[in-house]
Amino acid sequence: MSLHISSCFDSGNIEVLDAANPADIRLAIRPDAGGQFLQWFHFRLHGVRGVPLRLVIENAGACSYADGWHGYQCAASYDRADWFRIADTRYDGELLTIEFTPQHDTVWLAYFEPYSQERRLDFLGRCSASPLVQLECIGTSLHGRDLDLLHIGTGPRSVWLQARQHPGESMAEWFMEGFISRLLDPADPVARELRSRACFHLIPNINPDGSALGHLRSNAAGVNLNREWHAPTLERSPEVWHAQRAMKKRGADLFLDIHGDETLPYVFIDGSHMVPGYGARNLELQAAFLANLKRVSPDFQTEHGYSDDRFTDEMMTLCSKWAAATFGCVALTLEMPFKDNANAPDSRTGWNGARSQRLGAAFLNPVLEHLRGLG
Repeated sequence: MSLHISSCFDSGNIEVLDAANPADIRLAIRPDAGGQFLQWFHFRLHGVRGVPLRLVIENAGACSYADGWHGYQCAASYDRADWFRIADTRYDGELLTIEFTPQHDTVWLAYFEPYSQERRLDFLGRCSASPLVQLECIGTSLHGRDLDLLHIGTGPRSVWLQARQHPGESMAEWFMEGFISRLLDPADPVARELRSRACFHLIPNINPDGSALGHLRSNAAGVNLNREWHAPTLERSPEVWHAQRAMKKRGADLFLDIHGDETLPYVFIDGSHMVPGYGARNLELQAAFLANLKRVSPDFQTEHGYSDDRFTDEMMTLCSKWAAATFGCVALTLEMPFKDNANAPDSRTGWNGARSQRLGAAFLNPVLEHLRGLG
């Protein structure tokens, strides 16, 4: 059986430069539309059972976050359900080299465990069958894909969560599945009280085009949605335009934007305390949220994260900062690692979908304490 490499599927991304020799397969990551961003990859190898493979990604050094390759291990799966890390993944400053011998005929490799469009549609179908859920299509993407918004709860407060502005950050959608699943659990007392205190507005994937196309950070037009919140347009960033319209219609008492970080091997939150006018009350509520999250999830920490001056002139183009300024609420950006959580490592899986789901479920507790604090 001859070796074959393909990526013509949902979120697929790789260019094959030379695959004549399994011990020296040369590859390149395809840039997002517009060519500004690249780092996400996802492809399948067939006919490789027992074949020692050496794969070299030749443009790793030219990727958007090349420093993120240091300490990184490639994700792999034989069945697209159980994903593990390939220990022999090395970066020399220019080339990313992956070496292993597959145990089965077919293996999938990816930058991080993917979250597929089919899984999203299945999950949305299950959610919409619940009497607790209202599913709304708030608009469409550049390529005509639905922008789905779930409404859950009957309380007076308004809480917003969204994920995958950056489509390559698939851990964000795993997080959303974990959060929503627990919020809908009829036997969970935390979920019940949350639903009575607030209406939750949840966008599991705000960038379905970029996700399907195998992009790292942009939509179908090559636009980074998390730099569009100051002035989105239907021609350039309809995904943000529709989300803003829905938010302005309902207001926000808490906003959470879910992401992944290529470089830092930690779970952390970037707050909005640097936004002008954030106020002492929001500072207090933000600090309490972080403290409560730290208590319920050992995966979360506050020692490592972004510096306050990371975003300067572009700060108000970011979603969470725009939300904080627009609604006067606590607005937070969660970051999860592409690598592993250095404080709680798992040598087999690294940080993965399941751990992202559990973190999503854990978030219900600090959200409840936050709503109680609002009175």
